[in-house]
Amino acid sequence: MNDRLVLVDTSAWILALRKDFHLEAKNKIEALLAEDRVAITPIIYLELLGGTKTPQEFKRLRARLSSLNRIPLTEEVWEEAAKFAFGLRRKGKTIPYTDILIGTVCSLHDLLLLHADRHFELMRGEIPIRTESLLQA
Repeated sequence: MNDRLVLVDTSAWILALRKDFHLEAKNKIEALLAEDRVAITPIIYLELLGGTKTPQEFKRLRARLSSLNRIPLTEEVWEEAAKFAFGLRRKGKTIPYTDILIGTVCSLHDLLLLHADRHFELMRGEIPIRTESLLQA
């Protein structure tokens, strides 16, 4: 797809959106938003909206997310994710299927993944994804 797009994982969004926000995460996501480079996929959309606490928060966040570049979960993504999950499990790496789906989207569309979740770094050596972790920051 567009190698300039960045898929922002739920873990990075949470750091940027909480009241006691993580400054680096907030600044990085705001800069990407200003450049229209943020991508989202349905599973991240679900995780973010499912975590809202009030109807007003849900409505406000849904409106903000609606302007992002959407990457669909196609049949190809599901098939490739199943192969990745099988391979990872055989190598002794147990990774949540949601993270495997997100990693697969990044792999198939050559997107950079911005995250704060150690599972993506575990996957990186096994499947072809580019990551930027906020964990070290």
